[in-house]
Amino acid sequence: MVRFVHTADWQLGMTRHFLDEEAQSRYTAARLATIRAIGELAVGEGCEFVVVCGDVFESNQLAPMTLSRALEAMRQAQVDFYLLPGNHDPLCAGSLYTSAQFQAECPPNVVVLDSSREVRPGVELLAAPWRGKRPESPPALAALAQADGLGGDVLRVLVAHGAVDALSPDLDAPGVMRLADLERAPVQYVALGDRHSTTRVTDRVWYSGSPEPTNFDDVETDSGAVLVVELDGDRADVTPRRVARWRFCTQRHDVNGAADIASLDSALSEIADKDSTVLRLALRGALSVAQRADLDEVLSRHSRLFASVQLWRRHTELATVPDDEEFSGFSGFVGEAVAELVEQARAGQGDAARALGLLLRLSAADNSPVGGGVAQ
Repeated sequence: MVRFVHTADWQLGMTRHFLDEEAQSRYTAARLATIRAIGELAVGEGCEFVVVCGDVFESNQLAPMTLSRALEAMRQAQVDFYLLPGNHDPLCAGSLYTSAQFQAECPPNVVVLDSSREVRPGVELLAAPWRGKRPESPPALAALAQADGLGGDVLRVLVAHGAVDALSPDLDAPGVMRLADLERAPVQYVALGDRHSTTRVTDRVWYSGSPEPTNFDDVETDSGAVLVVELDGDRADVTPRRVARWRFCTQRHDVNGAADIASLDSALSEIADKDSTVLRLALRGALSVAQRADLDEVLSRHSRLFASVQLWRRHTELATVPDDEEFSGFSGFVGEAVAELVEQARAGQGDAARALGLLLRLSAADNSPVGGGVAQ
């Protein structure tokens, strides 16, 4: 029997365009902290080792500090880590894994799976490392070729990275594996990386998913976990364990007036762990200029608490419809300019609506005449 942790797609060094510098720094730190959490989980669950099935790093051009801290986090864990090069960090010329820094700083408990190897008597890892970003054939095929004719009382795990034809819409993409080949392989378990959501393909073929989310929940439906795998003969027991500290979530709201804005404000207030939550909002509705200004204030206030708050532009339909009474007090040349802005706002021009909102805020803050054209 053997028990181990299956994980993948750490992509250490990843940046997200919607995070500002401060949030990005915390996101990077959390991803490094997750390595320590995985090590602690492995020890707590009585696991013998951890396999990381590709894309350990975002690329082969990694900041030296990120590499040093990642290796240090693994060094501190009381368990062995087996790292498989994937399509993001292939074992090719200029590979991070063969760099002077990696060679100098790699601790004894970290092993690069450049080939298949015995973990201990009776337990073997069949490794399928990527040696370039566009291999001519799936790297798993070479590993499976080594397994032809193998038998004996040995527990074997295929460690691979890439899409499976049963799930991939692009069968010609590099690295796509045939599920039929995986099912026929003389292995007890197939540990896969590439898919960032935890996915059971068959009872013994699994994607662990990324241990920290890298995208929103419409793309990654179930990320943030690792798999604890126990093999006993032909039996494979697989148990997901959540380790993520961050969330990338989407909310949809209708906003058609002050009550809806208040409801949205309340819903955002109730979300826990805001500083590690990336929130994307899909909003629909029609608001007056004053109400749109109120909405913008609510979003601005919450954006200071969350790691990020942004509108999902493709799914947001917010119309700003100036109320007939909102700008009736303006006259003279200011009134003419305001009337023109009102027409532009009603035609859907967002800049005009924002200008009107600013005008309302300024006029509310200052009771004196504005440009001599505001009726008292």
